[in-house]
Order: sequence, then structure tokens, then C-alpha cells
Amino acid sequence: MKRHEEWVTAIALGVAILASFGFMFSYVVHASTQIEGMALAIAIFGFVIAALGWSSWMIKRDQVVDRIDEYPSDETDRRLACSELQQTQVDVSRSGVLTKLLSVALGAFGLAALFPFRSWGPAPGKTLFSTKWKTGTRLVRSNGNLVTKDELNVDSAVTVFPEGAIGDAASQTVLIRLPDGLGATVHGYVAYSKVCTHAGCPVALYRAAAHQLLCPCHQSIFDVVDAGKVLSGPADHALPQLPLEIDSHGFLCAVGDYPVPIGPGFWERG
Repeated sequence: MKRHEEWVTAIALGVAILASFGFMFSYVVHASTQIEGMALAIAIFGFVIAALGWSSWMIKRDQVVDRIDEYPSDETDRRLACSELQQTQVDVSRSGVLTKLLSVALGAFGLAALFPFRSWGPAPGKTLFSTKWKTGTRLVRSNGNLVTKDELNVDSAVTVFPEGAIGDAASQTVLIRLPDGLGATVHGYVAYSKVCTHAGCPVALYRAAAHQLLCPCHQSIFDVVDAGKVLSGPADHALPQLPLEIDSHGFLCAVGDYPVPIGPGFWERG
């Protein structure tokens, strides 16, 4: 390998190493994506230049023209050729510095490639299977006020959350007070998940006259009296119902979490 090609290859590998560490540093300090992208581009460019330099060393550019003798060669020429093949030794050497630089560059770039895995965010854990509702958790409005057993008028509805988890999207619930003797209620109250089982939109409309919940996104309709059963629309399973009770102070509380996962996360349910 020519001397100047060695220097070019070494410098290119050094640039790739520095750029890889530059990407890792910019990622840790939350620099702009433009800086991170520029660092990766420089690292890749360094590898490209190094590959070109390495290939120019490995692949000879000499053009050799050899005369083909008539076949077969005479006995003397064949013995001489075999003797030369047996005695000739070809030493293949590598540049130790370049090999070490290549190893460091590949290692640094591979380490840099692992950093973006942090951007995947926290593991979902059990969030697909449960919400923040627990046994004894009191129901609160979005303003933080607790809900008492006599607070809602008949045929009215309100959005409620678990106490201490106001605004939690997975736990948002529609609380409805039905007329006496209508459906399986607790002091006239029933509660259903507000997350539609079709596409996750909020089931925000309550038809008091028909006792139905309507999702405005795709017009799925659920029967409030009959355990949230689907009456029409693209939703394929009922709204999960939150079990309720009234504590000794007259506040509405959850008996536990929803009996099934909320929303459209489990398409195999019928």
C-alpha cells in the first residue's frame, strides 16, 4: 500500500471514530437532530473513504499480459514450473495500525448505533391490561371534586377519573345515573370506560332518552342498560364496565379495575 494511501485511510478511520463519539455525545446532551444526523453522515463518509483507500491497496492496478504456450509444455518446463510453485513463498502482511483503527472505528460506530434504542420510551408494562382503578378508589370529576351518591340527576352523565389520577387517558370513565329499577346499577349508577372499543376515540355522547352511549368518531352505539353491549357501528365488543360501590361517607368508589382490558387493543375478542 502506498504511503499516502495509508495516511488517507488512517485519517478517514479517525474521522469515523470521532464522528461516532460526537453522535453519542450529542445524543446524551439532547442536541438537535440535525447535529446528530451530521455526525452520522460524517462517520459514514469516513468509512467510505477508508474503504476506497483500503481497496486501492488490496486490488492491484497493474495490467499483465501473459503468453499462452502451446499445449502440452515440454517436460523440462513443467518440472521447472512445479519446482517454483513448491519453493515460492508469498508473504501477505497487513498494516497493524490500520487494522486496529478499523476495529476501533467499527466498535465506536456499533456503540453509537445502540444509543437510539433509548428513544423507544419506557416499557409499556401492564398498561395494556390494567388502568389506575383499584378497589376503594374514589371517583372524582375533572376538577378534582369527589362524586357523592346524590350528586347526579337522573339520566345525566359525567366523566370521572380515579382519585389521584385526573386526566389519565386509560382510566377515563363515563358515570351515568339511570332511573330506578332500570338495569343492574348501584343506587342508580353505572360506569363504563370512555375509550371506544373500535378505534380508541372518547365515547363522549350520551342519549338519555334511549339510554345509549355514542362514539362520535365512527358512530358506534352502546347500550348503557345492557352492560355496554354494542347496538350498531364498527365496534365489535362491549364497553368495559367499572364495578362500583358507595362507601360509608356516601362517596362513589370502584370495587376494582375493569374486568377486561379497555379499548381496541385486543382484536380477537368478540
